[in-house]
Amino acid sequence: MDIFTITIIVIVAALVFSAVRILREYERGVVFQLGRFYRVKGPGLILLWPIVQQMVRVDLRTKVLDVPSQDLITRDNVSVKVNAVLYFRVVDPEHAIINVEHYMEATGQLAQTTLRSVLGQHELDELLAERDRLNIDLQKILDQHTDQWGIKVSNVEIKHVDIDESMIRAIAKQAEAERERRAKVIHAEGEAQASAKLTEAAQQLATEPMSMQLRYLQTLVEIAAEKNSTVVFPVPIDILDTVQRLLASRLPRS
Repeated sequence: MDIFTITIIVIVAALVFSAVRILREYERGVVFQLGRFYRVKGPGLILLWPIVQQMVRVDLRTKVLDVPSQDLITRDNVSVKVNAVLYFRVVDPEHAIINVEHYMEATGQLAQTTLRSVLGQHELDELLAERDRLNIDLQKILDQHTDQWGIKVSNVEIKHVDIDESMIRAIAKQAEAERERRAKVIHAEGEAQASAKLTEAAQQLATEPMSMQLRYLQTLVEIAAEKNSTVVFPVPIDILDTVQRLLASRLPRS
């Protein structure tokens, strides 16, 4: 076998090898024919015309993108650093390759700018307490912008909200003041309810004079059970008034 025949065999083998592609279940191939879009192929064994057709692999699995910390100023003028994590996948390989260059990088940059613009419209308390709602808002906005790229944003999660040390102390003082306010309100409500019940009990005792005597006897039993050396026996004011009237009636008039 001469050198020419060997060369032909090598060239043919190279062309055949370059024409064969194997795509996994989660991969698709965007095929271009003479520079123009031809079709999306895969998964499995793919045959391409050498030189005439070229293929770009696209991974359809969900990708996780860590959005770096972004400096932003909230609506109440507090400077914070916020980072997030983004979950997305390619649903249209054709648009992901044709409509945008490096869809991974483009999605990451869009996530950073959206994070700053959306979270900057909210106050610090909302960033700390309403993350679920903010995550949904970010997901909807990003999904709307990446739809033309053939990308579906499935979830966005705010990971950390870093606050200055002085602001942390201010928040702690605010929380402590809020707890004290609630304690005072609860105490005042308890006092109001207790006074209402005491008034109701006094009215009930006033309608039944003997009930007051029974209450005195019950009090004496409780004091005796405690083995106290000193017993203070309350005398009703109406008894003192009666005694005073009796004395006044028996005193000689001048």
